[in-house]
Amino acid sequence: MILAGDVGGTSTRLGFFTIEDGRLNLVHEEDFSSGAHKSLDEIVNKFVSHHRLGIEYASFGIAGPVQDGRVETPNLPWVVDQETIARELRIESAWLINDLLANTYGIRALEDKDFVVLNAGSSDPIGNAAVISAGTGLGEAGAYWHGKHYHPFACEGGHSDFAPRNELEIDLLKYLLARFGHASWERVVSGPGLHNIFDFLRETGRGEAPAWLTDEMREKDPSAVISQAALEGKSDLCVQALELFISCFGAEAGNLALKFLATGGVFIGGGIAPKIIKKLKGQTFVDAFTAKGRFKHLLEAIPVRVILNDKTALLGAARYAARQASLI
Repeated sequence: MILAGDVGGTSTRLGFFTIEDGRLNLVHEEDFSSGAHKSLDEIVNKFVSHHRLGIEYASFGIAGPVQDGRVETPNLPWVVDQETIARELRIESAWLINDLLANTYGIRALEDKDFVVLNAGSSDPIGNAAVISAGTGLGEAGAYWHGKHYHPFACEGGHSDFAPRNELEIDLLKYLLARFGHASWERVVSGPGLHNIFDFLRETGRGEAPAWLTDEMREKDPSAVISQAALEGKSDLCVQALELFISCFGAEAGNLALKFLATGGVFIGGGIAPKIIKKLKGQTFVDAFTAKGRFKHLLEAIPVRVILNDKTALLGAARYAARQASLI
């Protein structure tokens, strides 16, 4: 039995898996609010004690840079250590991996129905691949062909410097620098990033927020309110904010494709993309993705797909454990 986890700044999903005919089989799963718990250990103990199943291996994809089996989560006040988890579960090995690394492992367990194509391109079956996921933060990862299969690797590219492309984005950069001191891509392309864009446009006189919108943003998740109002066309300011968000999302996805030479495809993960899929399928994202000057032709040939399956990182964490244990 494998215990796997997808641990994010907002929610944590745990699941028990078995291996049947070389394939993962999800037995039980449960979602938890990350912020409502003091630690990952607390969530794991609650889940394990409830189901009381024998565990042989455990693996968790977690948002943050994992070093030597330990991570200090950037969006939670947690310190997580894989040796501590293994000791508390009384198993020989538990593995912590970056959440985007888990996402990348999980892609190989998906089917065609789990994707929406934004750019068909012409996939290179052994070319490098890239994954970019916007949610509570912005995660990035890659994979290279190992001769027999893809080998994923993690990075923290979401925290690299935001690069403006025009006068509007230069003003956005100045706004973010004044507010945060450092302007990363995560400050723009994430749930909080959409809120930052909205605030920038409003505070610099580029749009007005009606009272009903301000009230809803006070009562609910502001980013969700902004995106929903934009999708429904209820607020010009929200429409502007989402359009700029999508353009920046496409630009950074294109940057990642160039850095990894991702001729095997770029995969768009995270919780935001499926919710705004109608807008992502428009020209704004792809135009920004391919707008790389002399290398536009290269970007036009790279397939871009949105991951719809919200269990991808959970599957990937389980797949990682199974591979480490030589079960698949």
